[in-house]
Amino acid sequence: MLPAWALLAFCSFVLSTTRDVSPGICFQTFNLGVKPGFPKTIETNNPGVLKAARHSAERFNNCTNDIFLYKESHVSRALVQIVKGLKYMLDVKIGRTTCKKTKHPSLDNCDFQTNYTLKQILSCYSEVWVIPWLQRFEVSVLHCH
Repeated sequence: MLPAWALLAFCSFVLSTTRDVSPGICFQTFNLGVKPGFPKTIETNNPGVLKAARHSAERFNNCTNDIFLYKESHVSRALVQIVKGLKYMLDVKIGRTTCKKTKHPSLDNCDFQTNYTLKQILSCYSEVWVIPWLQRFEVSVLHCH
């Protein structure tokens, strides 16, 4: 068994004689493409995006006097930003369901309205701040029209 100093000397020698190792190799290997503070496009079917969209719909339900619940129907664009957690910026469509607010069912079991007079779909921009280690979701921006 080699002493630790001999192994360290051997590794230093090998590294000093190898010329094709670029100085930026660690940056290239460990750069995941997400930099803190910079929004990055993310797939609209990402589980975090879908959870954020659900929280947006629930926030809308808490803010409206509509007798029916709304739920997310389609996320057309999603960005994520690392800021003491994750901040999702979403363009999402939410639609009126057949479930009434008074019964408080799970949105998973609610179908969208098919009745022409009751059917309503809104386009929303939402920002959802997620702190996973605290299991906290906060909808900081929600604009629907």
